Parts: sequence; C-alpha cells; structure tokens
Amino acid sequence: MSHLFKNPNLSRRQFVLGATSTLTVSSLPWSSAIADTENSIHQLTSLKGNKFDLDIDYQLVNYTGKKALATTVNQGLPAPVLHWQEGERVTLNVTNKLKVDSSIHWHGIILPSEMDGVPGLSFDGIKPGETFQYQFDLNQSGTYWYHSHSGFQEQTGIYGAMIVHPKEPEPFDYDCDFVVMLSDWSDENPHDIYAKLKKMSHYYNFRERTMRDLWNDIKNKGLSGTMAEREMWNQMRMSETDIADVTGYTYTYLMNGNTPDSGWLGQFRKGDKVRLRFINAAAMSIFDVRIPGLKMTVVATDGQLIQPVSIDEFRIGVAETYDVIVEPEDKAYTIFAQTIDRSGFARGTLTPDLNYSADVPSMDYAPILEHRDMGMDHSMHNMTGMDHSKMDHSKMDHSKMDHSKMDHSKMDHSKMDHSKMDHSKMDHSKMDHSNKEHSQHRMPKQNGMQHHKNHDLTASDSKLGKAGYGSNSPIQHAETEYGPHVDMRAEMPMDGIDDPGIGLRDHQERYGRRVLKYSDIKGYYPTHDKRQPSRELHIHLTGNMHRYMWSMNGIKHMHAEPIELEYGERIRIVLVNDTMMTHPVHLHGVWSELETGDPDYIPKKHTIIVQPGSKASYLVTADAKGRWAYHCHLLFHMPGMMREVKIS
Repeated sequence: MSHLFKNPNLSRRQFVLGATSTLTVSSLPWSSAIADTENSIHQLTSLKGNKFDLDIDYQLVNYTGKKALATTVNQGLPAPVLHWQEGERVTLNVTNKLKVDSSIHWHGIILPSEMDGVPGLSFDGIKPGETFQYQFDLNQSGTYWYHSHSGFQEQTGIYGAMIVHPKEPEPFDYDCDFVVMLSDWSDENPHDIYAKLKKMSHYYNFRERTMRDLWNDIKNKGLSGTMAEREMWNQMRMSETDIADVTGYTYTYLMNGNTPDSGWLGQFRKGDKVRLRFINAAAMSIFDVRIPGLKMTVVATDGQLIQPVSIDEFRIGVAETYDVIVEPEDKAYTIFAQTIDRSGFARGTLTPDLNYSADVPSMDYAPILEHRDMGMDHSMHNMTGMDHSKMDHSKMDHSKMDHSKMDHSKMDHSKMDHSKMDHSKMDHSKMDHSNKEHSQHRMPKQNGMQHHKNHDLTASDSKLGKAGYGSNSPIQHAETEYGPHVDMRAEMPMDGIDDPGIGLRDHQERYGRRVLKYSDIKGYYPTHDKRQPSRELHIHLTGNMHRYMWSMNGIKHMHAEPIELEYGERIRIVLVNDTMMTHPVHLHGVWSELETGDPDYIPKKHTIIVQPGSKASYLVTADAKGRWAYHCHLLFHMPGMMREVKIS
C-alpha cells in the first residue's frame, strides 16, 4: 500500500538527443530483479532525508506479456519518491551504470543553473560509470518530479516524484497522502517510434474518418459544406482525428507503474480526507482525469498553492502536476485518466476496504479537430472565440462581397454572437478573395499560394505600457515561419486561457462535469512582483505535421540563437500555437506566471498547455542567472521545439 505519511562543449543536437542506444536484451548483464507487472499491484517506494544515492541502470520489465528493456533509477519504475524538507540543502549522488550518457533534471525546482541537469547547458552530462553530485538549497515546497534529460530515456523509465514538505502548515487539512504518477510505456524502442513518425506522422493514428462519418457530415452540414471541409483538410494534408502523435496502439498507460488491467490501489480509512498528488510523467500523452462520483478540490498546481477550486475533471499536460483534496464516502472509487485522443487510459482504485471494487467507466467520445483549433475559419472569419459549428453558410452569398475595403483591425468581435450561424452549408466555391488584402496573413508558396517573409520574432520584442496582452491583438509571423518546414499559421488565434480544450468543451452540458480551466486558477498568495513588463516576446510554436518537423518561429533548436534576458527584468511572453497539436511548454530556472485574469493573484507554473490555434501569455521575472532550456515537453517534439534562454 502506497500510504504516504500523516557542458557547453556538446552540440545543440547532442544536447537535445543525447547518445542513442542500440543495446539488445541479450547483450546486457541483467540484474536478477525482473518486474512482473501482469498479476501484482506495484506500489511506489520512498526515500527520505537530505542525502541520496541514486543509480541509473538497465532493468527488465513486463507490462504487455513480454519482457522489455527499461532504464530505471534504483531498479524502480517509476523511480523512488524523494521526500525533501523546505529550507534544507539536499545532496544527491547520481551514478550512471548505463553504457551511454545520462542525466537527471529536477523539474520545477528553482536552483543554480549548473544543478539543473540539462546536458549541453547545465553540464556535460553523466558519463557511463561516473557519479555526478547534485547539491542545492530548497526554497520552495510542493509536488514536483524528476526525469532524465538525455536522449529518450524519459520514455524508457527514468522518472520519479519529489515532495518538498513545507516549513509552515498548509492552508488545508488532509489525513492521508498519495502520489498518483501517470506515464506511458511502449515495448518499442523510442528511437524506432521517432523514426516511424518522421516517415509517416500519422503512423499511430487508427481513427481516420469513415464512410459513416461522411454521411453523418452530409446530413448535418450539407453536401457543399462537407465537400468544402474535406477539400480543406485534404489540401493541408492533415487529419482532423490527429489528436495525439503516439497512441494506445503502442502505448500502455500506467498509474504508479500499474497497467489498466490491474490498476493501482490506494487504501484510506473511513472518514479520511485524502490528498492526491497527480503528476504527468508521460513522454507524449496528455490525460483527462476524473473520479466518478467524487468531487475534487484543486489546491495546488506545479507545486504552488492556489485558491481552492471545486471541479469534476481536469486536463493534465505532460510535466504538469495538480494536487487535489477529496472526501470519499465508505466505498470504492475509480481514479480514471483517459488520454486526450481516447485511445487508452490509466486507472486506479481508491478504497477503504480491499474487498470493495468500483466500476471502470467507459472512455468519452473521441474528439476531432475543429476550425477553431486552426486559429482561423475559412481564411475570412478570423474572429477570436467564434464557434462556427452552428453557422448556416447556405444563405450567405459571398460572391458579391468586397473584402478589400474591410478593416478588420478595428472590428470588435468580442460582443458578436455567432452561436446561431451555421457554416456547414456554406459554398466557398463562389468566394472571390482576389481583392482581399492579405498583408497580415500571407501564406507560403505552396498549392499556388503566395510566399512572404517577415523577421524571426524570437529575439525581437516590443515595448509596451499598461495595455499589455490583448485577446484580439493582431498576429504577426516571422519570415522564418514561411517555407516547407511550416505547414500552417494561426492568423487569429483564440485566447486559450478560458478554453478547457479539445474534447472537453461540452462536458458540462453533455455530462454535467465541471472541467478545470486555466481561467479558474488564482494564486493563493498575492502577486509578488507587480511591476509592469518592460517588453513582450512573441514566440510561435510551429511545425510541419506531414513531415514531423517541430520548431519555434519556424527555426529548429539546433539552428536558433538563444533568447537573451537581462537579469532582474520583468517581461511578458506570448506563446502562439500555430499548429493543431496541444503543446505543454516548460521554461527552466524561473517561474512562468500565467495571466489567468486577476493580476493581483497570478498563479506560478513551470509548464503551460497551449491549445491548438490558440495563445497564452505569462509574466517572467528573470531572477536566475545562467543558461536555461525552454521547450515543448512532448518528447518527440523537443528536438526542434526548443530554445536556450540566457539570463545575464
């Protein structure tokens, strides 16, 4: 029962990918321990104190009925839970017993840059047979996690939880405390998975549209609307069902190291108030979490306390953490974490009695991408926040409309109610855009479209006053975003802070489940740094899905210059997601203070989900000198969608 108590010398490519391993099972001197996860419930182990010895080694595991190769810490998958105390200095001696370089990154911990554990920035990595000593002070408390930042070792098992216990009592009570760590496992070598995605980005997507879907679309949207929509997707060479790059076809989803067949088990006492510390340690999987029949009160995110929010369901991006308090009755409950694409789930049972059981719910419907997830609508209805699913195009004659004289920059669409408009029957074949001014959203020269260039906005910034970030501010694209390496751009991206996300938007109406949104989150303590930002950085998350190429502002990490910040300055970063994938973005070394609506209680986070075709803004105080990594935390996006942030 897991009942926890009341060096710069590396190239950019080496920094991201690290050394690869082609070792086979037969070539390794195996430990006698072999994990058999088919018939037993695995519980997390814990280590307490301020001095730790951690060994990174190979291990055999069995999650699917056959043995597979893993890389683990102290022969555990997940690795041991590390219990620390706020105010202490911790020392960790990490020994690498692999045949390739390794590392440990202490995700979310504010520490000196040389202790951050990122090869190529913080240090040179840990060579085979060597020991590296991490040492740093703990000036924070909360729920965090650690993982390898070398190659794809995070996918093969090097991850574990950290709990930093606070010096002062927390503003809520609980009787027992569980870590709930979510992850994804594949028997496939992660390098093979990556190679398949590079050759065919939708290799693992088995939910392509069927003839039945086509007839349903014609019935609901009309023939012309359906054909126009099909043509759009075909021209973009994208699929509206492509929600996750890697799916349950190869992944087995784990909860504290347990497969869905067995599930994890957490036992509480009758009448207990239970704290659940959710951590998404997956490589590529975003989860939607609920406990049927049980309300959750969210009290912390990414280790930082927030004002309590009562919800039924929340989305947890890769690398995010959420702490919730639940008050179960004298019965069993299923902790259910379904993936964003609904191709699989992880589960556990929370129960006061080992003889009790709970039903495992069915997964929700599999979502599909909408026009709003593209950050535009048919290239002309670029109105932030519009729901075009109910707009009736059949009665709209655009053939006589002259858009060349329309100034959209002065139009306030925030008060427009388009909920009764049905786009589905709109015939776009008669639309004449020849006179329309496309200066703000020119497309590349592909499929006969115009090629245009602007500047890379990664390092360029704009001075701003108190007006700051606007939800309908115009979007500019850098010249580096045009070309074969970028296949789409969001021209009028939505503000994603008030959006629960694809597949969750109708859950209140459909199921009666309140879903957590970023706009629900307020910091527990008042905003510490209340200075207005002196400048604003716009960073676009870009890629070519067909070629499986990922970047920031159209530039891959290995070709990009660092983002330079001045020590002590206060800036605003606006992330614009030009892709149709959900990206969890992690900035090392400093807090990302997410602008959720209340400037007096801004929540601190270390990882932020940016919805497809949307944008999000946060404030950063550059109070930690050094070289820091800044990247999408989806493992196979990271080689390209990354930057170095240099604070000096």
